[in-house]
Amino acid sequence: MTTTAPSQTPSSLSRPSARLTSGHLPKWGTWGVLGLALVVSGILFALTAVAGGSEFNVAGWLVVTALAYLVLITIISSMVEGRRKGVDRLVTGVVATAFLIAMVPLISVAYTVIVNGIAGISAEFFTSSMRNVVGEGGGALHAIVGTLLITLAAAVISIPIGIFTAIYLVEYGRDNRLARGITFLVDVMTGIPSIVAGLFAYALFVVFFGPGIRMGIMGSVALAVLMIPVVVRSTEEMLRLVPNELREASYALGVPKWLTIAKVVLPTSIAGITTGVMLSISRVIGETAPLLLTAGVTTSMNYNLFEGRMMTLPVFAYTQYMNQGIPAWAYVDRAWAAALTLIVIVMLLNLIARLIAKVFAPKLGR
Repeated sequence: MTTTAPSQTPSSLSRPSARLTSGHLPKWGTWGVLGLALVVSGILFALTAVAGGSEFNVAGWLVVTALAYLVLITIISSMVEGRRKGVDRLVTGVVATAFLIAMVPLISVAYTVIVNGIAGISAEFFTSSMRNVVGEGGGALHAIVGTLLITLAAAVISIPIGIFTAIYLVEYGRDNRLARGITFLVDVMTGIPSIVAGLFAYALFVVFFGPGIRMGIMGSVALAVLMIPVVVRSTEEMLRLVPNELREASYALGVPKWLTIAKVVLPTSIAGITTGVMLSISRVIGETAPLLLTAGVTTSMNYNLFEGRMMTLPVFAYTQYMNQGIPAWAYVDRAWAAALTLIVIVMLLNLIARLIAKVFAPKLGR
């Protein structure tokens, strides 16, 4: 007589949920430990605040919570899952904590600028300048136009120089003494203070036009000096990531080197190059010191980079805050509004750059 084994339903084959005695923490274990640390440290700080008659210390509560969580998760995981897993959870917690700490000032700055900048935002702020304006009213149209023109001219100067320099370093100057010298100089330029770039541009134009000269193009040259090393380093790294097999395949088909670079290497790395270019623009668009020396301060519109002083948003925010008149709140509101406008411009430029990189990046797959 034959017997058949009882059929096993999917529910009977399912794995049991992790328990503390199974050698694995349950999925809710990490969040449970974090919640326990939050509650315990919160109670301690609440009792301390009530006993001392002071306010609840939120920053201290979060710090103690993070430390308590790291200690608890390490001990519990080591007891249940073993020492290696405990150390892994400790390092994971440290990395997550570092990320949250890095986000705190970013969120704080964004929140502060948005809250304070909205008060100064109006239609007049974007459609008028500060010409003949004392006290309330006026706007930053002249500063917005100056920022866009000066930054655009700096990008036109620095981007081709930076990309061509990176192409030489990667494609033509490998293990070359000249290439090593250029790399060293680029590394040195990366760390120069922005005021030095402004002094260089000012001294350069003083040689040709005499002392006291102020022009928008001088600011563009100063910003280009700051942009070039960033463009070179970022483009160089992106070009090095392109597989040599692509270059060799192009050479095998008889394509010359310059055309291989233009049609294979650059399109393959265009997304990373665009990101590096936008990083360089974001690096310089908020500079104040070099533009104070080179472009100067003005309250009127100026569309000509090669004639007269030109206002920019960073300088506008600085002058409004430092030279407050009556009423003082009007000047402070304009300064915060200029800062908010500058952040929005940088965000829009980054979105446009990502769109360009997505459109022109090589299409993978079929």
